[in-house]
Amino acid sequence: MNDALQDWIAEARWFGGKGRDWSLTGTRRVGELPDAPEGLRVAIELAEVTYSSPPSDDAAGDDAGSAGDTELYQLPLAYYSEPQERLEHAQVGEWDDADFGHVHVYDALHDKQAMALWLRAFAAPPTSTARGVLDFHSLPGHDLDLEAHSTLFSGEQSNSSVAFGEDALMKVFRKVTPGVNPDIAIHQVLTEAGSTHVASLYGWLDLVDEETNTTIQLAMLQQFLRTASDGWDLALASVRNLFAEADLHADEVGGDFAGEAARLGTALAEVHADLAQHFPVEHRDAAAVSDLAAAMEGRLDAALDVVPDLAPFATGLRETFGRLRELDAIEVQQVHGDLHLGQTLRTARGWKIVDFEGEPAKPLAERLRPDSVWRDVAGMIRSFDYAPRVVALTGGGLEPGAEADQRDYRAAEWSARNRAAFLDAYTAERGEELGAAASTLLDAYLADKVVYEAVYEARNRPGWISIPLAALGEAK
Repeated sequence: MNDALQDWIAEARWFGGKGRDWSLTGTRRVGELPDAPEGLRVAIELAEVTYSSPPSDDAAGDDAGSAGDTELYQLPLAYYSEPQERLEHAQVGEWDDADFGHVHVYDALHDKQAMALWLRAFAAPPTSTARGVLDFHSLPGHDLDLEAHSTLFSGEQSNSSVAFGEDALMKVFRKVTPGVNPDIAIHQVLTEAGSTHVASLYGWLDLVDEETNTTIQLAMLQQFLRTASDGWDLALASVRNLFAEADLHADEVGGDFAGEAARLGTALAEVHADLAQHFPVEHRDAAAVSDLAAAMEGRLDAALDVVPDLAPFATGLRETFGRLRELDAIEVQQVHGDLHLGQTLRTARGWKIVDFEGEPAKPLAERLRPDSVWRDVAGMIRSFDYAPRVVALTGGGLEPGAEADQRDYRAAEWSARNRAAFLDAYTAERGEELGAAASTLLDAYLADKVVYEAVYEARNRPGWISIPLAALGEAK
């Protein structure tokens, strides 16, 4: 069993340990879905993965991990007494199970019969499960379509998502940690507050471990925004439209994005206001602000080992971070934590912000910490800078024979126009101008984000390293 599971985990898109030496050191069946038809058992396993080596790049940062680290991964599995040809693509293995006998095992998220059990459990939470304590929660106000067929999305990496017809979307968290998942907590608060800028939360699934008195949140069920358009894709389309029009400026092109950028700024300000009303707002003193500056400087130090091309900008970056120490205090609250255009959806009723889980690579405790709203603003501003540069790098939308300087000019024009529209709308909705303190914070968060981008691109997309470096060059 363990060999088959380990081989399957190693190839899974959602497994975060690729490139490291690891072994499957334990599995634990934590729950079984009730009312399965004859010949099928549907259970949730927790797999413990133990690493025998650190990440290959020692400069990965404080959260990179080390030898001896363990992680827990959630494995929803369907156990059939007979092989299922329709699920061959999702087969995990075949073995003798202590509880179920000889079984053919499949990833349950691919199986419509197994997913129907999950959906029914959300619609009418069972009082108990066949094993363990799986606690299904359901919020009032929406009747689930129990006849809807399930479809597993193929694009995600760190988690898995299953759509139920056009009604609901279930996100299954693959790497799990005891404690509150911010994606569930924030969606619950914003849903109950009546926010129009998130997909409504319908329910979630907890694993209650009575032995350790801990709770692990395994999945969430929310509104499926089937007809929504991805914010990143819309931005790229707007850039291509501009690039294809040699004689027009950004404000003259039919696909001008500035209006959408402004509406997105308003939406973010309203979400931040709702979060400030329902989560604690804290005031951090000068010592805490100094610690923030030190953390940013530490990330820069680590990044310089990974991206030597950052060296010419290091002095300016340190000066930007150092200016934080001039602030007497800052205000922090619950924020998104990993905001960019790819975390937004445009619907007929306006912008929706999604995925409040924070940066998946960070420990859960860190993702739950309050932060400045300017981190979210900085993330979105950097996304407005990325979109035209990505199109320019890939040549998309450029008229034949376009020169590099023309390409760069038009990219900068699009970026500046949409950054300004977004920021102006955000501050207007908050009823404040961008004062000196906020400007200092925003500059620091922007610089910190660019450092992060440089490291990410160097490791994952070396052809894109010019994007954050160009931003630093323009800021000098």
